[in-house]
Amino acid sequence: MHNLDRILRECFWDTDFSGDDILDIAAGSDERRKAQVFEKILLNSSHMLRDLELFPAGELRPLLQNYQLPQFNYEHAFRRKNLAEVYYLKSELKIPELQWKR
Repeated sequence: MHNLDRILRECFWDTDFSGDDILDIAAGSDERRKAQVFEKILLNSSHMLRDLELFPAGELRPLLQNYQLPQFNYEHAFRRKNLAEVYYLKSELKIPELQWKR
């Protein structure tokens, strides 16, 4: 169960979205709006991995692969995107301080 109130507070404080709006966009076919909601959750949610499950499982791969890291806040966005890629896509962990030492 998703805590839509928390998601709205953390990720959509600057919009007039409702919880139903987020659910509709995540399940909808408007790829541009879906990418915008995905980015807000990816960059701002305190429970990012759980909250990204708002999106249908088959759509997380293209959302992650198509997400372009911004110049502003690059390091923050890189780390969060990489964590989501490791969790959902079984990608390589690229954050040095989180890697196992050999």
